[in-house]
Amino acid sequence: MSAADLRTKTDDELNGQLRDLRKEAFNLRFQAASGQLENTARVRQVRREIAVIKTIISERSKAAAAA
Repeated sequence: MSAADLRTKTDDELNGQLRDLRKEAFNLRFQAASGQLENTARVRQVRREIAVIKTIISERSKAAAAA
């Protein structure tokens, strides 16, 4: 998902998606450790999506504190 799409979501939706991505990252780490991971690029995608969501949440909290 692009950052522009994520910015249109509410905080609750972002937090829910962040929770889901963290669960997926956890599962991907276990698959990698056990040698069952087929799509290794997905690990990088999930990490980056988590970073984008956390950045958007941080920007919103800073904007709310400044206002």
